[in-house]
Formats: sequence, structure tokens, C-alpha cells
Amino acid sequence: MAFMLSAFSMLTLMDAFAKLLGEGYHPLLIVWARFAVNAVVLAAIYRGSLPARMRSAQPGLQLGRALFQMGAIAAFFFSLRHVPLATATALGDLNPVIVTLGAALFLGERLGLHRIFGIVAAFAGAMIILRPGFGGLHPAALLALLAAFSFAGAVLLTRHLRGDGTATSQLWSSLTGFAISSLALPFVWQPIALGDLWVFAALGLAGSLSQFLLIRAFSLAEASTLAPFGYSGLLFASFWGWLMFDQLPDGFTIAGALVIVGAGLYVWSRERRAARLSKS
Repeated sequence: MAFMLSAFSMLTLMDAFAKLLGEGYHPLLIVWARFAVNAVVLAAIYRGSLPARMRSAQPGLQLGRALFQMGAIAAFFFSLRHVPLATATALGDLNPVIVTLGAALFLGERLGLHRIFGIVAAFAGAMIILRPGFGGLHPAALLALLAAFSFAGAVLLTRHLRGDGTATSQLWSSLTGFAISSLALPFVWQPIALGDLWVFAALGLAGSLSQFLLIRAFSLAEASTLAPFGYSGLLFASFWGWLMFDQLPDGFTIAGALVIVGAGLYVWSRERRAARLSKS
């Protein structure tokens, strides 16, 4: 649990650094820096076995998973230019119920009444945050919603991956993101102030550390035990938003986030109960 909480503190810190840099740099430049630092860290860790660890039994799925992950990061970083950190994080927390919906649509998993209720409630929470027709929230918030769908796609493809280790998936995600974002770099490059170099480096290191902590957490405990702690990201995002940008979530965001978290926990509890019954 401590590793899980630490992972989400680092993940939201990475997002906070991305928002900070987004005030003066193009989001695609920030995406490139995130993947560049991550690629350097992983290359250093696996320097003696990099070619072997890059071999995949399912390269097509690894590529697709990497593209979904990169799409999620890029969409989220773009949204942070105009949307408070806590608001974007709350919308991103839709991804667990999107995974549940996607598993039913594409993987043939059963979609019962309780799951349908949880999914509908979660999307109702998203509508509360987006408050269509009431104004007050930048359209870029839709990009945070898109990021949730893209990340859910990566999770669904991960369920299909067989025979590849964690290191292989990490390397494919990192190097694919680095390669593709490098293609955009000539079009978005701008001089980086010396005083901002540490922020770029810290962003990449926070992202790399969050990955390590997540992997460590899931190696020590079952996913069903750790899942609720993923919503701690909302608390950390609110803290970083207050500390770095003097932004606190408004009433719409708080209400919508409570509905999304409640729906996600409801679906999680029903799935955990169903898993226990299937084993008995």
C-alpha cells in the first residue's frame, strides 16, 4: 500500500511539473522530455541485456499498447495547459470503469446490472465535472477524458499480452514514445532556459519512479487489494495543485470526483465479490 501511495504521489507530481512547464513550452516538447528521460533511465538499468529484453512474443500488441499509453500522456499534458490539475485527474480516474466497459465490448466479459450501474454513475460524475451548458470549464477538459479512454485501451491490450516480462513492456512503451515524439520535435522545439532544465529532468524522473513503485506494489500484493488506492491520486493532485498553482478543486469537481470514485469502488467491490464466489 505504501508503494502504491508513493507511486501516485510521483505520478501526480510528474503531471504537476508538466502543467508548470506547459506555461512556457509546447506540450509535445514536454511529452518528448518525459519519454527521453525514461528511455535513458531504462537503458541504463538494462544496459547489459537491452536487445534480449526488447524481444517480444507479441510485438503488434506491444506497439499498440505503447501507442495508447503515449496518446494518453499527450492528451493529458495538452489538457493541463488549460485545466486545473485536480480536475484533469478526476476525469482521468474514469479509466477503471472504461476498462470494465471495454472488457465487456471487446473481450467478451459479462456486463451485469451492477457493472452497468457503476459505468453510468461514473459517466454522470464526469458530466458533473464537465458541466456542459453551464460554462466555466475549458474545452480542453475533454482531452483529459480522451486520456482516460486511451489509457484504458492500453490496459485492455495489456490483458492480452502473454509471454512478455515487465521489462519488455516498459522498454516498448518508453522507446516507442521516445521515437514517435522525436518525430514531432523539430516542429515544436524551442530553446530551454537553463533554470527549467531541472524541471524537465524531474518530470522524467518522477514518471520513471512512479512506474517502478507501481511494479513493486503489484509484485507484493494482489491488484484487487491495491485498486482502491489508485484514487489517492485525486488527493495528491489537489495538494500539488494548491502548492504549485494556488488552485483548489471547485464544487463541481469535488462532487463529480466523489461520484466517479464511488462508482469505481462500487464496481471494484462487486467484481471482488464475484471473484470470491467463483473460487468457492
